Amino acid sequence: MNPDSTKKYRVVVGMSGGVDSSVAAYLLKQQGYDVLGLFMKNWEDDDTDDYCSSRQDFLDAVSVADVIDIPIEVVNFSAEYKERVFSHFLAEYQAGRTPNPDVLCNAEIKFKAFLDHANKLGADYIATGHYAQVRKADRSFQLLKGEDGSKDQSYFLYRLNQAQLANTLFPIGHLYKREVRAIAKQANLPNFSKKDSTGICFIGERPFREFLNRYLPHEPGEIQTPDGQVIGRHLGLMYYTIGQRQGLGIGGTRSGTDEPWFVSAKDMTRNVLIVVQGHDHPDLFKPSLSATDLTWISGKAPHCNWVYAAKTRYRQADAPCAISVLTPEHCQVDFAQNQWAVTPGQSVVIYESKVCLGGGIITG
Repeated sequence: MNPDSTKKYRVVVGMSGGVDSSVAAYLLKQQGYDVLGLFMKNWEDDDTDDYCSSRQDFLDAVSVADVIDIPIEVVNFSAEYKERVFSHFLAEYQAGRTPNPDVLCNAEIKFKAFLDHANKLGADYIATGHYAQVRKADRSFQLLKGEDGSKDQSYFLYRLNQAQLANTLFPIGHLYKREVRAIAKQANLPNFSKKDSTGICFIGERPFREFLNRYLPHEPGEIQTPDGQVIGRHLGLMYYTIGQRQGLGIGGTRSGTDEPWFVSAKDMTRNVLIVVQGHDHPDLFKPSLSATDLTWISGKAPHCNWVYAAKTRYRQADAPCAISVLTPEHCQVDFAQNQWAVTPGQSVVIYESKVCLGGGIITG
């Protein structure tokens, strides 16, 4: 609710055309805010009907705004996205790492470029349809997990800072997905049953290798076992990630077992893909990791050797751990149990119960 009933606070809501952001806008309107919808266009290179749904998403957002009776505008952040997110995405893949562009998109576009634009429109707050929550604690703001554990998106928001959280509302963070859809249906929102979008926004449904190949040169090489036995050829190291099982093209069996093969490492110097057999192969597990490019939501690093929990990928169960902050830009995370397929380039996100503390980019 509005903290001051004598003023009608303006909220600019990022509306993607999906049910979550639509219900976020609807709830804010019901709560008495002055709501303005904003549809962000972040990709233009090949915005075709074959793979990109942005036109339909825009039409859905406009239809919802009409039902809710709020104005909606379109803003093009394609240049900012290419400079701040996509260039980093390509550089990371070229270096053999596996980045998470959604993390950077939130920090650089949805809560920076979007927030700046909203301020120009006279916004007191911005809002999105993320499954996360903000809580004021003393003089600072905390980022909390969404109430729906199966939809919690705090992992993607760990790079937000105090200034961003102070001006952000997450209207559906306390709800479960089924409740969001029920609200949308009851409110007669036209997209109440729309399927959730998945995957990386600028790739859509197109084949991943085909997309990367348009932007980066690829160099085929050998697929080897840890002891150096050559068992196949890879198409280019950038196409593979740690823990990958599908698409390796390795036939037959080795070592008397028919267990599937998994990527365990990439040797960038020799252009060799290292694979092992079996999901539980020891080479796929790590007791600790190193991370850099650290960001802490409170502005301060957490206590060293405290018992926290961490995620090294989205939808992973919280893993008990201890943190050693070695420098302002570098930390080590030691796990109570070895972790499967820790992947350089991905984010490690640290939690204390429901509170997201921050995290960094995994280096090894």
